[in-house]
Amino acid sequence: MFHNRLSGFAASIPPVTKNLIIINLIIWVVEAVFPRFSTTIVNVLGLHFISASHFNPAQIVTYLFIHDPGTPFHVFFNMFTLWMFGSLLERIWGSRRFFVFYFVCGIGAALVQEGVWALTWMNDYIDAIARQNGITFAHMKEVVEQALAADDPGFTSAIASFKNMMVTIGASGAVFGIILGFAFVFPDRPLYLFFIPVPIKAKYMMIGYGVIEFFLGVAGKDMVAHFAHLGGMLFALVILLYWKKKGILRGGNFY
Repeated sequence: MFHNRLSGFAASIPPVTKNLIIINLIIWVVEAVFPRFSTTIVNVLGLHFISASHFNPAQIVTYLFIHDPGTPFHVFFNMFTLWMFGSLLERIWGSRRFFVFYFVCGIGAALVQEGVWALTWMNDYIDAIARQNGITFAHMKEVVEQALAADDPGFTSAIASFKNMMVTIGASGAVFGIILGFAFVFPDRPLYLFFIPVPIKAKYMMIGYGVIEFFLGVAGKDMVAHFAHLGGMLFALVILLYWKKKGILRGGNFY
């Protein structure tokens, strides 16, 4: 009986959503079971800064399938959200259209993250080593600039290592795009946050998500790629506005 119910549940999930969930979970289990192999997976498939030696173009797609094995909540949240909202959108839009939407959001998130890194990596590096050495940012910036002007091999090597440590993994950018897609298609559908028994309309919840992600990204107090989340939402917004203008937001051929 349990097997029949499980098979029925799996069969009810549309194919693109189901396969995305399966691939993500398989890779996460491999990382969790073989932790030494996890480092290799992240180094090869995780999204690295474009000027880092570990970067390769395929990472703008492959990073979407990698999650930290030490934080099961991350992969659970992403896959649960993908199932809950993605299944519905795939049924409405069709598998081909949903596939395109998912990966445009994910690739868009990667491009935005690369842009943020390009603008901030030097300041982040200077701030990190200034803290380590107990000196001011301004003083360390002067030291770094002098070392780079002198082509100091020690600093060149340290910067190369720092760039390779800049890595983003996870499907969150694409998932945030999917949540925004749901809010566009069903703006007045009530949603509930965990532990808050008060319904919030989807459109208002997405505005709240966006504002929170923006301020968390600006604050930069954690290791979460908040601007990648915003990037996924931004690219989703462009597509959704176009589909709305074409009158195909709730279905129809978009080619």
